Amino acid sequence: MVRIRVLVVDDHRIFAESLAAALAAEPDVEVAAAGSGPAALRCLERAVAEGRRYDVLLVDAGLGTRPTGGRSPVPVREADEEGLVDGLSLVAGVRAAQPAVRTVVLAEKDDPRRAALALGAGACGWVAKDCSLSRLLAVIRGVLRDETHLPPALLTGVLKELTAARRHRTESERLVESLTPREREVLRCMVAGLGRKAVAERLFLSPHTVRTHMQNVLGKLGVHSTLAAVALARRAGVGPVDLAGDVVERGGQLA
Repeated sequence: MVRIRVLVVDDHRIFAESLAAALAAEPDVEVAAAGSGPAALRCLERAVAEGRRYDVLLVDAGLGTRPTGGRSPVPVREADEEGLVDGLSLVAGVRAAQPAVRTVVLAEKDDPRRAALALGAGACGWVAKDCSLSRLLAVIRGVLRDETHLPPALLTGVLKELTAARRHRTESERLVESLTPREREVLRCMVAGLGRKAVAERLFLSPHTVRTHMQNVLGKLGVHSTLAAVALARRAGVGPVDLAGDVVERGGQLA
């Protein structure tokens, strides 16, 4: 019998273990539970090392959140033993690192915006935590057939959110296209988190020239801060410059 390997990720430990136990009663399901994002990442990495990858990840939509005053979630790449990984960051990180793993988000309430964000991050489904076990099993088996599952009541709201996000992305792409090649290169450095001095050293430019390019980037994008420019760039699909490379091409005009 082909067994479906499922990992339940929820920082409400009792819920995670209870759901895992219910799923484990199915003859074709093998399941484990993780109580945090970092714990889930360790489980996934260990499974890969042992040659037994997980098939489906069930992720709590509220993973890594805490009451006001608690520590904020951090991106997957920055998570550590005591860090937090929010649910959507975990979905995106797993999608990038292990695209064969199907992810389903478990939510306490319907939220079209967060459901749309989850789908954008790479999730294959959004399911209410209080749904029946038979419904959850149907979703698990469905996503393994490359199906996308959403509650019917969420469909209209999610489509509106995705359409609005696409319009926003199109406008962001248009603004980025207005930049010169050098300005786009500077923007990619900004997305990578490099400061003016680091950009100057990387691109073999003077700090004054970099400052001018950065001011031009902000002006053309219609924003007033580096943070806003980076957010717009990410919406437009602009990735960071490769910091692993030691050689920077110097072709063309430098300033």
